[in-house]
Amino acid sequence: MKKILLMMQFKTMTLKPFNYIGFVLFFLFTLPGFAQVIVDEKDNLIKEQDSVKETPLKVEAKDNKVRLKIDGVAAVVGKYLIIDSDIQKLQLDAKQQDIPESETTSCKMLERIMDSKLFAHHAIQDSLIVSEEMIMSRTEQQIAGLIEQVGTEERILEFYGKEDIDEVKNELYEQNLQRSLAEEMQGSIVDGVEVTPEETRNFFESIPEDEKPYFGDEVEVAQIVIEPQVGEEQIEAVKARLNEFRREVLEEGKAFATRAVLYSEDEGSKKTGGKYTLTRKDQFVKEFKDAAFSLNEGEISKPFKTEFGYHILLVEKIRGQQVDVRHILLYPEVTKEAVDEAKEKAEKIKEAIENGDVEFAEAAREFSNEKETRQNGGQLINSATGDKRFELAKMDTELYSRIYNLDEGEISRVIKDEDRSGKRSFKILTVTKKIEEHQADFTKDYPRIKELALKQKQLKEIERWKSIKVKDTYVKINAEYKECEFAKKWLENLQ
Repeated sequence: MKKILLMMQFKTMTLKPFNYIGFVLFFLFTLPGFAQVIVDEKDNLIKEQDSVKETPLKVEAKDNKVRLKIDGVAAVVGKYLIIDSDIQKLQLDAKQQDIPESETTSCKMLERIMDSKLFAHHAIQDSLIVSEEMIMSRTEQQIAGLIEQVGTEERILEFYGKEDIDEVKNELYEQNLQRSLAEEMQGSIVDGVEVTPEETRNFFESIPEDEKPYFGDEVEVAQIVIEPQVGEEQIEAVKARLNEFRREVLEEGKAFATRAVLYSEDEGSKKTGGKYTLTRKDQFVKEFKDAAFSLNEGEISKPFKTEFGYHILLVEKIRGQQVDVRHILLYPEVTKEAVDEAKEKAEKIKEAIENGDVEFAEAAREFSNEKETRQNGGQLINSATGDKRFELAKMDTELYSRIYNLDEGEISRVIKDEDRSGKRSFKILTVTKKIEEHQADFTKDYPRIKELALKQKQLKEIERWKSIKVKDTYVKINAEYKECEFAKKWLENLQ
C-alpha cells in the first residue's frame, strides 16, 4: 500500500546530485582482497588466479600462477569493479532520454558510476542499514514494470541475455542494493547540514545580476477533503474477520503469510506475505511501530487501527534493533449511502463558500478530513521545497490538471478522488495565490533561494567527504580514462 509505506521510505534527502537513468545495470563483482588487484607495465587492470583453463586471455605464467587481463575493466573502487559495458549502457539510456551528448561522455558516465561505488563501499564500511524488504519490493516493481512494457518474461530474458527470470531479479536486486547503499551514504553525509540567513544572503549576492535564476509561473493551492464516514457495523465486521485470522494462526497452526497473501489489502506487502523489516527510526506510523516493538517473537497483536485501516501484526524475528514483522490490513466497507452523504456535504460546503457565507480557509479548518492540511486552512505544502509555492511546470500532473484554469480565489467543482487502495473522498480546490514568472528576488523568494544555498553547501560537503574517503579507499583507474578531468582530482587525492 502506497501510504503505509511512506513508512518504509529511506530518509528524504534534499540533495540528489546524481541522476540514475532508467534501469541501468551496474555489474557488481566482489574481489577476495585488494592485494589481488595489480597493474601491469601498460597500467591495465589484471588479477592472479592459482589455476585456470586454457583461454585466449592468458598472458603469462609466473610462480605457478596464470596472469589474466580482465578485458574491459575501466576502474576499481573498493571491492567494486566497473567495466566498459556499464558506461556504454549508461550512455545508451541517456541517449534514449535525449540528454545532451556533452553530458554523456565516457568520462562523465564513469565519474557517476565511481561516485556511486564510493558511496556504496563506505556505506558498508560504516554499517549503514538499508531495508532488504524495500530493495526486494523495488526489484519486484521493476520486474512488473518491465513485463508491462515488453509484454512477456521471455522478452525480458532475451533483453538481459538470461535463461531464468530469477537471474534477472538477482541482477536488479544487486543494482538496487548498491543504489540504496549509495543513497543512504549521501543522506548520512548531508544530514545536519544547514544554512543560516546570512549564508543564504551571501550565496544570493555572490550570483552575478545577469545570472540570477528565474522562477517559472507559480501557484499556491488549498483544498478541502471530505471522506465518507465508516459505520460502526462495518468496523466491527473488519475486527471480527481479523480476530478470526488471528485465531486460525494461533489455535489451528494456519500460516499467517498465506492469509496476508490472500486477504491483506496492503498491495505493497501482500505478495511477500505481509512482511516488513523496520527499526524504531523508520517512518512507519506510530501505531504500527508501537505494535511491532511491543510484542515478543511469535506473538500476534489484536486488531488495531491506523490512518490506513485495521491491522493485525505478527512479530516474526527480532534482530537487535531490527524487527521482522508480517501484517494483514483490511479496510472497513464504505456504503453507498455514506459516499452519497459525503458528496452532498462537499457540495453544500462549496455553495456556502461561493455565497460568501464562509471563507475557504475557515471551512477547511472546520470540515476537512485531511489532518495534514486542515489546521493551515487547507494550504498544500510543496514537499520538494517545503514552502507553499508550486511551479506549474514541475507540478504533479494530476494536481495541475485540476487547477491550471482556475483564477486566483476561484474554487473548483467537487472532485471525486480515489487512491490506489480504493479509498474514496471528495475534494474542493482553490488557487489562493498566483505568481508570474520572474527573476529571483531575495525577499519574495527567500525559501527558494535558501533551498539553492543549501544544495550548494551540501554539494561542497559531499565533495569534501569524497576527497577524504578516496584516500582511504582502494581506487584504480585504467590508463584509457586517466585524462578525464575528474580522474586527475581522484588521483591527486590518492597522492
